[in-house]
Amino acid sequence: MAAVDYRLEGEIAVLTIANPPVNALSLPVREGLMQALERAGGDPAVKAIVVTGEGGTFAAGADINEVSSGLVLKSPITREVQARMEAASKPLVAAIEGVALGGGFELALACHWRIAATTAKVGLPEVKLGLLPGAGGTQRFTRLAGPEAALEAITAGHQIPAPRALELGLVDALADPALDGALAFARRAVAERRPLRVTSDVGERIRGVDPELFAAFRRKLEAKARGQLAPFRIVDCIEAACTRPVEAAFARERESFIECRDSPQRKALVHLFFAEREARRIPGLGPEVTALPVHRAAVVGAGTMGGGIAMALANAGIPVSLLELSAQALERGLGVVGKSYDASVARGSLTRSQADAALGLIRGVSEYPALAGADIVIEAVYEDLEVKQEVFGRLDRVAGPHAILATNTSTLDIDAIAASTSRPEKVVGTHFFSPANVMRLLENVRGRHTSPETVATVMALAKRLGKIAVLAGNCDGFIGNRMLMFYGAEAEFLLEEGATPEQIDRVIEGFGFAMGPLAVRDLAGNDVGFQIRKGRRLPPDERWSPILERLVAGGRLGQKAGRGYYRYEGRTRIPDPEVVALIEQVSRELGIERRSIPDEEILERLLHPLVNEGARIVEEGIALRASDIDIVYVNGYGFPAWRGGPMYWAEEAGLERVIATMRRLAPRRGARWRPAPLLERLVASGRGLSSGLA
Repeated sequence: MAAVDYRLEGEIAVLTIANPPVNALSLPVREGLMQALERAGGDPAVKAIVVTGEGGTFAAGADINEVSSGLVLKSPITREVQARMEAASKPLVAAIEGVALGGGFELALACHWRIAATTAKVGLPEVKLGLLPGAGGTQRFTRLAGPEAALEAITAGHQIPAPRALELGLVDALADPALDGALAFARRAVAERRPLRVTSDVGERIRGVDPELFAAFRRKLEAKARGQLAPFRIVDCIEAACTRPVEAAFARERESFIECRDSPQRKALVHLFFAEREARRIPGLGPEVTALPVHRAAVVGAGTMGGGIAMALANAGIPVSLLELSAQALERGLGVVGKSYDASVARGSLTRSQADAALGLIRGVSEYPALAGADIVIEAVYEDLEVKQEVFGRLDRVAGPHAILATNTSTLDIDAIAASTSRPEKVVGTHFFSPANVMRLLENVRGRHTSPETVATVMALAKRLGKIAVLAGNCDGFIGNRMLMFYGAEAEFLLEEGATPEQIDRVIEGFGFAMGPLAVRDLAGNDVGFQIRKGRRLPPDERWSPILERLVAGGRLGQKAGRGYYRYEGRTRIPDPEVVALIEQVSRELGIERRSIPDEEILERLLHPLVNEGARIVEEGIALRASDIDIVYVNGYGFPAWRGGPMYWAEEAGLERVIATMRRLAPRRGARWRPAPLLERLVASGRGLSSGLA
C-alpha cells in the first residue's frame, strides 16, 4: 500500500500519511508526499491541498531507526519536502488529529495553516533523544509563538495541548474532526484569495528581542540540564532565529542538529528509548496470557506513598478506595492528597475540573470489608515484614477471589508476604517510587508463585498509569535497592579514607546526578536509612561504617533536623566542620590513614560496584536484561539519562575498568565485592552486556 494516499474532495487534494503505527516520516512517506505535492500542484483542477494522517494520528515524528543510524538520509529528506510545501502556489493546510510531534510537527509547520482537533497535541520532543529539531522546528516554532514559548517548550520537549497551541499561534483554528475543519478552511482561503503565509517568512514575534532573555535562560538551564548538550544548542538556535538572517539561522540549526546527532549523549538516550520498549516484552507472556481488567482499585495506607499511589490510580480514571484504620490518619492523608491536587492546579499541570474529577474518584474508608469490590489492592504500609503479612492475611479474607494483592515493598520478600494468603499466584510486588503520582518508574516484582496473568495485569496497569514498568525477580532489594546498598556503603568508606561529604556529592553531581549520595541521605532522613540498615544482615566478611550511626546518635538526622552530613539553612546545605571531625575520629578509631582521594577514584568506586552488582542481578535472572537496570536507575534513582544508565555507561567506558576496581575493593570489602563472573566472561570473550550470558 502507498505510504501516502491521494484523493480529491471536490477541488481539494487530500494527502493522507498512512504509515502505521504512528505515521513516522520514513523514506516511503517522504517520497509519497513529494509525488503527491507535485501531482496536486500540477493539476489545474486542484485549488488547495490538505495534509493529514491516517488512524487518528498526524505523524509522531521521524523514523528513529533512520536518525539513529548516523547515515546520510536518502532524498527526499524532510527539509526537501518542506521546501516544496513552502513553494506551493496553492493553499496548503495541515489537519492535525491525535499528535503531531517532532518531524511530524515540523512538517505541519511548513504548511501555510494548521487546523487541530481539540484533543490533539503538538510538540518537538527531540531533546529527549539528545537531539534538536533538525527540519526547521526551532525556527518556525519561534517565528509563530515567540522565543519565550519556544525556549520553554523545545528545551523540555513538552507536548502542547491544541487549545494552548492555538493561544501560542502554533495552530490557526480548532475543529472536530480536524479534517472537516481543514477542508472548510482551505475552501475559504481559495474563495477569499487569501495570501499564502509561509512560516519561514513570519517575523513579527522575533523582532527586538532582548538578548538578556537568552542569557537568563542559559543560567536557568545550568541548574536542571547540567552537562547536557542538546538543550543549550536549542537555545543557540532559537537565539539565531531572532538575530540572524533566515538562511543563516536555518544553517545554524542544521549544524547544531548534526553535532547533537553525532554526540555520545544522543546514542545513550536512543539506547534508553529502545530499552524502554524492550522492558515491556516479558518472556513467557505470549498472546494467550491476557491481563485482568481493573475497574476498581484499593490502597491500604494513607501515608505519603499510599496517597500518591491513590492519586496515580485516580489520575488514570480508576476509582480507588483508600484505607486507613485511624480516622485521624485518614483525614490527614486525604488532606495531603487534596493539597497536592491544589498545587497541581496552581502550577497549571491540571485544570480545576480535572483535579476535582480525580479527587472525586478517591474514597476514604476505615474498614477492610470496604475493599471487597476492588480488582487490585495495593498495600503501602510500614516497611516491616510482620506488619505486611498481617495486612495480607486480612486482605485475603475480604478481597474478591479474583482480586490481585500487591505490595509496595521496596526490599522485602514477596514470597514471605504471599505465604500469609491462600492465593500466592495473585500476590505481586508493585514498587512505586515517591512521589508515586509523579515518578514514572514502577518496579513490578514477581514471586515464586506469581501467575503470568498477574504479571500481565500489573504490567498493563503500569502502562495505563503512564508509568515505565520493569519486571524484577524476588530478592532483597530487587533491582534498584539491592544495587544501591553498595553505592551507599562505598560512599561511607570513602569518607573514612579521606574524602569529605562535599567532595563526594560534588563528583556525583558533576557526573550528572541531581544530588549526591550524602545529600540524598540528608533529604530522606538519616534515621530512616539507619533503620533500614538495622534490618539487614551482612555476610561475616563485610561491615558497615559507623559514620551513619554516629550521625543519628548525635541528632544529625538530615534536613528535617537542620543538620546531617551538612548543616542546613532552609534547604541550602553548608559544609560542617563538626561532621569532618566526627569522620576523622572514626578514621582514627579504625586505624585508617586518611589521604587525598582523586575525583576519578571517587566516581569509579561509587559507580563500579553498582554495575558489578547489576551484572550479578542479570546473571541470576532478577533482571531480565541489562537495559532493564538502566531503565530502573535513570527513572528511579536519578542516574543521568544522557549517560544511558549504569550498565550502558560502564560498557561504553570499558567493562574491564569495573573488574579492575572490584579486584581492588574485594580484599577489604568481602566476597560479594569480587568481580561478577558475568563481567569476567564478557571481557574475556570481548562481548558486551547486550549480548546476554553466553
